[in-house]
Amino acid sequence: MIFSIAIAAFCATFSGGLFAFYLKDRLHLILGFSAGAVIGVAFFDLMPEAIELIGSSSLRTPSYTLALVALGFATYLVIDRMVILHRHHDDVHDHEQSARGVWGAGTLSLHSFLDGLGIGLAFHVSPHMGWIVAAAVLTHDFSDGINTVSMITRNKGTRTRAMIWLMIDAIAPMAGIVSALFFSVSHASLGMLLAIFAGFFLYIGASDLLPESHHEHPRRWTTIATIGGMITLFLVIRCVA
Repeated sequence: MIFSIAIAAFCATFSGGLFAFYLKDRLHLILGFSAGAVIGVAFFDLMPEAIELIGSSSLRTPSYTLALVALGFATYLVIDRMVILHRHHDDVHDHEQSARGVWGAGTLSLHSFLDGLGIGLAFHVSPHMGWIVAAAVLTHDFSDGINTVSMITRNKGTRTRAMIWLMIDAIAPMAGIVSALFFSVSHASLGMLLAIFAGFFLYIGASDLLPESHHEHPRRWTTIATIGGMITLFLVIRCVA
C-alpha cells in the first residue's frame, strides 16, 4: 500500500507542474499563487510540525525552533546574495539567474524528499498515523509541482530544464517513502530539518516569487492570487490535520 502512496505523490506533483506549463501565459498569476503557497506551507505546515516534533522529544521551547527558522532564512539569504551573486534583474547575468532557479527547485525537491520520508516514518509509528501524514502531503504535492516549474521558468530556465526538475521533484517523495524502509531519524532531527526548510521557504516566497509576480503586471490580481495560495494551503492542511 505504501508504494501506491508513492505513485500518488508522483502523479500529484507532476500534475501540478503540467498545470503551470498549461497556464504559462498567466505566469504572473502562477507566481503569485506559488508565493502564497510556499509561504503558506512554511507558516501552516512546516513550522507547526517542527515545533511539535522538537517539543515532543526534548525540553526545547518553541523559541528554539523559531531560531532554526531564522537560521534557515539567513542561510538562504547568504547563499542567494553572496554565492549565487543575486543582483537586480536588470544587471544579473542569465547563468546566475538560472543558478538561482536551480537552487530554488533543488530546495523544493529536497523538501519533497523529506515529505516522503515523513510518510514512511509515520507508517513506522502506526498505519493510522501514516495515512494522516500521507493525506497532508498528497494535498499539497500539486502546489509543489507548480512551485518547482515556476522557480525554473521565472529564472530564465528552458521548458526542458523545468521538465527535468519537475520530474526530480515528482520522484523525490517516492524516494523518501522508499528510503524510510531502510533507516529512521529521531523526531527532534526531523523537526530541526523542517524548521530550517521553513526559513528557506519564507525566503523563496518573500524575496523571489512574490516580487517577480508583481513585476510589470497588475497588482490587484497577483495579490489576490497570493492570498489565494495562502488560503488554499491553510484549508488543505487544516482539513487533513
